[in-house]
Amino acid sequence: MNPLDYLPAGLAIGIEDLITLMAGLAATSALLFVWYTLIARDTMADRLKMMAARREALRADYLRPNSARSPLMTTQVGFMRAVVDRANLLRGREAEKAAVRLAQAGIRGRDAVAVYLFCRIFLPFVFGGVGVLAIYWLGLFKVPEPAKMPITMVLVLIGAAAPNIYLKNLATRRKEAMQKGLPDAIDLMVICAEAGLSLDAMLARVSREIGRSCPDLSDELGLTSVELGFLPDRRRALDNLNMRTDMPAVRGLVNTLQQTEKYGTPLAHSLRVLSSEFRDQRMMKAEEKAARLPAIMTVPMIIFIMPALFIVLIGPAVLRTIDAMKGL
Repeated sequence: MNPLDYLPAGLAIGIEDLITLMAGLAATSALLFVWYTLIARDTMADRLKMMAARREALRADYLRPNSARSPLMTTQVGFMRAVVDRANLLRGREAEKAAVRLAQAGIRGRDAVAVYLFCRIFLPFVFGGVGVLAIYWLGLFKVPEPAKMPITMVLVLIGAAAPNIYLKNLATRRKEAMQKGLPDAIDLMVICAEAGLSLDAMLARVSREIGRSCPDLSDELGLTSVELGFLPDRRRALDNLNMRTDMPAVRGLVNTLQQTEKYGTPLAHSLRVLSSEFRDQRMMKAEEKAARLPAIMTVPMIIFIMPALFIVLIGPAVLRTIDAMKGL
């Protein structure tokens, strides 16, 4: 089969010319590949642009205005805020505690506290109204007369406790996710500190690197990096990180960073010691879970495995005994 048969009609070229052309293309491709591999590219400008974009995105998310919402949602949130303002709930200590709980659950926004307090006020009435409507008026459930009032009161209590339960579960799952990704994040901090990066640049780089594996911790570190840039007191930014996470491990990290900021101790060495401690703690927890496994598996083995084992071992003897008794 001649390769020249695949050329377009009317193109006169010899086999020697074709070989020469292909050899020239191969040599040019190899030269371009080697040149592109060995050229020294300056990525500092791209890195600075990415860091600036990340900082602006985090700042916009942290200080997102109400105009970014849809008109219907803006109206609803405005109504909730008006009700809460009328009740004068945004100026007390309960509002501060609510803001802390929302931050620990990863919920940030200008109106998050107002929505949360509105739900705490009106959810008991909503649950109680649904209970009265379903039990007393519509009769959807056959409930004895003495039990109607206690069930309605239980629904009211569930409505009152629902926002706190939701935030607590959300914060617990978030803490567990951040706890898993913290040792790797500290290892990256050690590398960045040894490379000579500053604290805010280190946190921004680590936040970008762990964005896919641990997005919650990435958001917290990125927000801390932004706050280190525009807050007048850098210690306050680290205290905010400790407040938003409420984790012993992060508290130890914050204390280490504050110590290095105040006394000038070597950051890389302190972070390496902290990372080793966290990994030892994680290994101890894994060993503790493995040590508890036999005790946990005892009850399922007794309930599910032992009866089947007894049936297999004793069953044939029982059947033979029954047959022998029948023969008598």
